[in-house]
Amino acid sequence: MGKSQKPALALVCLLLGVSLVGCDDGRAGAENAAKQLASAIEALDVGSVAFEGKDSGAANEQLKAVFKDLEPARPSVDAGEVRLESDLATVPLDYSWKIGTGEWKYTTSAQLKKSGDKWLTVWNPATLAPGLTEDEIIGASTQAPARADILGAGDVPLVTSRLVVNVGIDKSLLSPEDVGSSATALALLVGADPAAYAQQVQAAGAEAFITAIVLRQDGRTVTEGQIAAIPGARAIPDSMPLAPTRTFARALLGSVSEASAEQIEGSGGALKPGDSTGTGGLQQRYDAQLRGTDGVEVFAETPGLTVEEQEALPNGPRRLLFQVPARAGTPLKTTLDPSLQLLAEGVLAKIGPASAIVALRPSTGAVLAAASGPGSNGYDTALLGQYAPGSIFKIVDSLAMIRNGMTPDSMVDCPPTLTVDGRTFKNAEGYPASSLGSVILRDAFAHSCNTAFINARETVGQPQLESAATALGIAVPAPSLGAAAFLGSVPGTATGTEHAASMIGQGKVLLSPLAAAVMAGSVAKGDVLSPQLVLNPDAGVEAPAGGSSATASVPAAPQTATPSGSPTETGATPTSSADAPATAAGPPVTAAEAAALADMMRAVVTSGHAGFLASVPGAPVGAKTGTAEFGTDNPPKTHAWIVAVHGDLAVAVFVEDGGFGATTSGPLLAEFLTAAG
Repeated sequence: MGKSQKPALALVCLLLGVSLVGCDDGRAGAENAAKQLASAIEALDVGSVAFEGKDSGAANEQLKAVFKDLEPARPSVDAGEVRLESDLATVPLDYSWKIGTGEWKYTTSAQLKKSGDKWLTVWNPATLAPGLTEDEIIGASTQAPARADILGAGDVPLVTSRLVVNVGIDKSLLSPEDVGSSATALALLVGADPAAYAQQVQAAGAEAFITAIVLRQDGRTVTEGQIAAIPGARAIPDSMPLAPTRTFARALLGSVSEASAEQIEGSGGALKPGDSTGTGGLQQRYDAQLRGTDGVEVFAETPGLTVEEQEALPNGPRRLLFQVPARAGTPLKTTLDPSLQLLAEGVLAKIGPASAIVALRPSTGAVLAAASGPGSNGYDTALLGQYAPGSIFKIVDSLAMIRNGMTPDSMVDCPPTLTVDGRTFKNAEGYPASSLGSVILRDAFAHSCNTAFINARETVGQPQLESAATALGIAVPAPSLGAAAFLGSVPGTATGTEHAASMIGQGKVLLSPLAAAVMAGSVAKGDVLSPQLVLNPDAGVEAPAGGSSATASVPAAPQTATPSGSPTETGATPTSSADAPATAAGPPVTAAEAAALADMMRAVVTSGHAGFLASVPGAPVGAKTGTAEFGTDNPPKTHAWIVAVHGDLAVAVFVEDGGFGATTSGPLLAEFLTAAG
């Protein structure tokens, strides 16, 4: 009975005095059955649905088998308008699936048959997916796009796909009694732990290939012949996203590897087993941008067929139902100069303690090199280190003093010692006696007179120090950098010995090597410098949860400096970036102020501690050395610092347990500047 007959039927029922329920054309029952079917399919459980021609349990098992490859996705299913024809009803079912980044929508038709006072669903696999036959199931496959590159200055590839070989044991080529000896021999060849690798190989399946090491194809010393000489050993060619060398900016860039269970669980469905993802550094921070999105194909196929049977099918083994094309990742553009980065890493290669070299271009703020030495043990000392800066902080002191009306030629008092609230401060060992007493500020700066700058505490309050620091681009966030970084912490309030210690870059004053380079770069620029590393932080994708924004929290530093109790200087305890002010506390450094600071930095080379930089070719070098005590040893250990400007280049060199800035970090700086040209 058609829909147009329903009002007439209702009128007849009323005239006869019969209830509508008793005189129902069956539509209500059919509609209820259709809704129940849609809800059951949506839940992927039709065990409660009554079928015509199929046991409910068997239908439920078949449904689960049909959609198994799409797990954990579930469809949204809506029943459309029921069409009645006597004891038969037809209802459209509108499906919607979230598949990858796409939405698979389709409509099928379900048939209902009235049996007594019940409506049964006529079993038909095509109700589940378009054209599905009794023997078919739904399959799905993903196609991962190639990971995008990380680029350096001038869009030179830094991290790109490079040829590698997976060296390992193929157990299918060995008898059980030979597995242990082959695994041990291969581990010894490639430098892996023999016992651990042999155990791993023994525990793997009989047909497994177990990788011992992944070697770069370019320049590898383990040869094909050496590998082939070991029974069961193989070298399988592959490619991986890699930097130019194993150590190249590793702490900054991060690495790429197969996603761990923890990463998959925390990805909100973005990662699945077998996916590659970034770990640490920029690779992790911009993983979504670099990874792109997988392509997905959904198809109908008949499982269990032999290769011959699949080839005999007229339309092939798979019938495509839905497709989401893969979207390639977007390359991440950075300012890193590969030659300067390699140079910085080479200069630090033999330094035992944690160390760093950061080089910036003052005119643009571009970070050209951010190298952390081998002693940093994988930590990004260059950008995240938190250390007392010692006397390089006298650049900040000097700006505050200039803002109080002084000039490089103003007279200051530099006594051998100075007592503040019962605590005695003195100058560093070897301070020239000729620069004691009443000297000009330029001379006190060039020879790094601690007592002269501590004496200035009477006219330079702690808030002025903080203001001068922010005027030089430090102790503030780094919103344009595009990477996690620490730009320093300078307390806005301090009195007594704490304020005195701040005047010589100790107490609670902290800088990173990046911050030190920014401070020097602001002098060279004649304006506050805002460092930039990532040029397209928002390209390609929305920011992933947890951070692809330009600012980030700063991890705790791996070392903690504690007050030394030294009469010369005190140490400091690292603090988080939350201690830095959100905005600059004072106006940026002016060109005139920067010129005065540059004059004093040049004096460090012409008449002070850094005379060894006078021979650096090219533009005149200006510098400031720094030594900061830390720890509880007696005598205390010291951080060695030096910052310099050289044309359109600002550089900071840091060695954590390095003695004096002039004697340890200074020669490293000279080597870097000379080679940089």
